[in-house]
Amino acid sequence: MLVRVIGWLLYIEAAFMVVPLLATLYYGDPSFPFLIAIPVTLAAATIATVVVRPRRFDMGKREGFLLTALVWIVFSVFGMIPFMLCSTSLSLTDAFFEAMSGFTTTGASVLADIDNLSHGIHLWRSLMQWIGGMGIILFTLAVLPMLNSSGGMQMFNAEVTGITHEKLRPRVSSTAKRLWMVYTLLTAALVVLYWIGPMNCFDSICHALSTMSTGGFSTRNEALGAWNSLYIKILTTVFMFVGGINFALIFRASTGQFRAVWRNEVFRLYVWVVLGMFLVFDIALVLNPQVPVTVEGLTIDPLFQIVSTLSSTGYAVDGILNWGPLLTGLLIVMMFVGACAGSTAGGAKLDRILLFGKNAGNELSRCIYPNHIMPVEVNHKVVSPDLVNKTMVFLTVYTGVILIGGLLLTICGAPLKDACFTSYSCVSNSALDCVLSPEGGAYSMITPPGKWILSLLMLTGRLEIFTVLLLLVPRFWRK
Repeated sequence: MLVRVIGWLLYIEAAFMVVPLLATLYYGDPSFPFLIAIPVTLAAATIATVVVRPRRFDMGKREGFLLTALVWIVFSVFGMIPFMLCSTSLSLTDAFFEAMSGFTTTGASVLADIDNLSHGIHLWRSLMQWIGGMGIILFTLAVLPMLNSSGGMQMFNAEVTGITHEKLRPRVSSTAKRLWMVYTLLTAALVVLYWIGPMNCFDSICHALSTMSTGGFSTRNEALGAWNSLYIKILTTVFMFVGGINFALIFRASTGQFRAVWRNEVFRLYVWVVLGMFLVFDIALVLNPQVPVTVEGLTIDPLFQIVSTLSSTGYAVDGILNWGPLLTGLLIVMMFVGACAGSTAGGAKLDRILLFGKNAGNELSRCIYPNHIMPVEVNHKVVSPDLVNKTMVFLTVYTGVILIGGLLLTICGAPLKDACFTSYSCVSNSALDCVLSPEGGAYSMITPPGKWILSLLMLTGRLEIFTVLLLLVPRFWRK
């Protein structure tokens, strides 16, 4: 049954590949990469759905977790084909890395010259991030309602980020449809708003797809700096901020439930973190003699960089390397924190940080009042001890995965500083390390074994650790 579902999903991926194929035909670019990739993907899908005859059609928890992890790998395997056949002709390792980076919305790239890519490859890179931003499985649950009763909830929980998952409707498929509806409408609105500015239609579509998914791929080597537009910078800041909000809250806001949104503690924390960091950044920039004092440099630039880092988009403003070690350190911390759960952002998520902070405060109080019962409350609801314990374990394992990934990269020949930071960047699904660590930190300089390790780290970070690590537990495979 797993193979058959993956076959259905490959039909969907092949359908998405038609979009960049049409772009190549419209702009007169070589369409060979997609003319090969689409039939290969369709052939694999047909074999999986027609030849395979499952005895059972139901899926339990283990099948749900396994399918969630496998789908991301299979999508990357077939999604890398255009990169291997395009004019840049990436190797198998580089192509898989690029595809995994796209689907996990990490935004890391091994491509040295992005300007010379064809329109089809540009669109496919952005489209991969847009698909992966909301989630492949979530899209599947929306278009294949039959999975609603076949491990659907397990797959929903395994892929959607966060410690708790709010269902907008009783059926998982209905919730998935509503989340994708909000996501699609916001993306369409951003396309129009970009197009009103200095961007042409094609660049507007590509950047809207990558910005709304908080992925960070661009059609230019200079990214958004190629347009040197204050309008684009402000617009991108707003939508990156929106991309970091729980999409269930955005849906409630669209139905007029604004009070419910503001009463959410995590959303309020998100707002206060942005404002607090903005104040600290402004003070530090004013006191830094290497940074020229301008209105844009003290208002839009720091706000843009803060939101870009928290949402794990990875865009960077010019001159960031002159901001000093304090602000660089704060950016590193924000990469770990991330934005709200249930969003397209990476990182550990503010929900867990809030829970960790409240639990730490209770433990300090117990040192003075050991007999007091002090439950952890979020949004005026008591959080179960099991969930608190799971959060503490997650943060510990999350840090451990970063350290182990860094050590493995040193074995592959990477310098210790770059190895640890690159591992950290991939697990948090943010690609700021090439900006903050330019000395040997480029992904193209990493050896092939290191790129496979980073690909696994990107997947582990996107599926929030447990879904991938669970597959390494021997008990998982026992009947």
